Amino acid sequence: MRIPGPRTVRSIEKSELNVVFQPIVSLLDGSTYSWETLVRCTVPGFESPTVLFQAAVAEKACGRLGRLIREVAFERGAGHTLFVNVHPAELASRWLVQPDDPMNFHDAEVFLEITESATFEHFDLCWNVLREIRQRASVRFVVDDLGAGHSNLKRVLDLEPSVVKLDISLVKGIDRSARQFALVRSLVSLFADLGATVVAEGIETLQELRKVREAGVHFGQGYFLARPAWPLPAIHWPFR
Repeated sequence: MRIPGPRTVRSIEKSELNVVFQPIVSLLDGSTYSWETLVRCTVPGFESPTVLFQAAVAEKACGRLGRLIREVAFERGAGHTLFVNVHPAELASRWLVQPDDPMNFHDAEVFLEITESATFEHFDLCWNVLREIRQRASVRFVVDDLGAGHSNLKRVLDLEPSVVKLDISLVKGIDRSARQFALVRSLVSLFADLGATVVAEGIETLQELRKVREAGVHFGQGYFLARPAWPLPAIHWPFR
């Protein structure tokens, strides 16, 4: 049902949210490791996810919005391992830790993604929310956008992530920068020693794909491999 007058995030209904999926691919053989869920809103003015969440923050509606997105994501992604983004503003909301949240009933692994900046700015809140979720759900933790300019490796390590996703700034042009390549290779070694796997985000060229593989990165994601879509997109893997 459409609500007349100016739309707000609080008025958005589940049917007005679309969730697309982008594969996270093994860099050994091109197989699918997981799918990241990404929201697309059909309400005019809220088509951009950035604008949508900025409005949700202003309305203090991130908790409700995140819950609706997860409902769509887990319905569509039944049977698949999923990466689900959590906006920092959701951490202070009780929506995320409700026992009836759909992530608690998913029939495959669930990875919650929280940006590196959120772990830096809201460390205690991140820790407490993750601890509460882990007590009743088989949920694993992902630090997103590592290297986006907020780096505090000790804070990241203290949260004991299962997966670390390298920001696109560390991947873009890696084939043309020996220093960038050395940094990525060192990060992979560090996190591997601590039991975490590494995903390279934003792979857009064959040359970048070759170099992140050479650096030992475990998994990759980006337009070169597949664009986000629904139904699930096919993966472009050039090494068959």
